[in-house]
Amino acid sequence: MIGHIESYDPETKTGVIKSEEKFFSFYIDDWTAQEPPEPGDDVKFDQDDTAAKNIGLVGAYLETPKAVKYKYLAAVLAMLLGSLGGHRLYLGQYWLALRQIAITLVLGLTGFLPIALAWGFIEGFLLIAGHINKDAKGRPLK
Repeated sequence: MIGHIESYDPETKTGVIKSEEKFFSFYIDDWTAQEPPEPGDDVKFDQDDTAAKNIGLVGAYLETPKAVKYKYLAAVLAMLLGSLGGHRLYLGQYWLALRQIAITLVLGLTGFLPIALAWGFIEGFLLIAGHINKDAKGRPLK
């Protein structure tokens, strides 16, 4: 079946899918995509009574992904807040942003803060050059 995510609670890892005016509950264990579900995502799933199983995103093969985030804004964020993962947060890459913050803290405490600051500039140039060209959902950058 095809439907869309009505709601998702990351704390309980449960959500609701609406399809043909019916609602189906799901657990994150049944989610097949790499990125967590978000309300409004179009999904394909198997029905099991009132529950959804084997849930995956359908936008990837139904239509060409549309750019929703700006690469130059991400590049500016990388150059200003790159060592704190600001550009990764903007692109929806939350775990990578948290890792960047942790590495920056370790480098700062050990006296290597200039390396962490250079990291943001390097990723800013990679964004401008097009080497980092997608957000967390695989959509191209504007």
